[in-house]
Amino acid sequence: MLKCSDDTLYTGITTDLDRRVYEHNNLPKAAKYTRIRRPVELIYFESCENKSSASKREYEIKKLSRVQKLFLVK
Repeated sequence: MLKCSDDTLYTGITTDLDRRVYEHNNLPKAAKYTRIRRPVELIYFESCENKSSASKREYEIKKLSRVQKLFLVK
């Protein structure tokens, strides 16, 4: 989960966390949402066994309210 410069939260999946955070902050490959909200800061991550389980977990997290997401981060 990323915290954007406008204090919003962004959730996504990746196979290389460091590379993806770098892309979100520096390259046009960043998600459209984060490109206009730079810089972003990594505030939370989980490891998953495979892409399928990662996508399911991403969906679960995206359904949470902002308050629930911030509670998860703590």
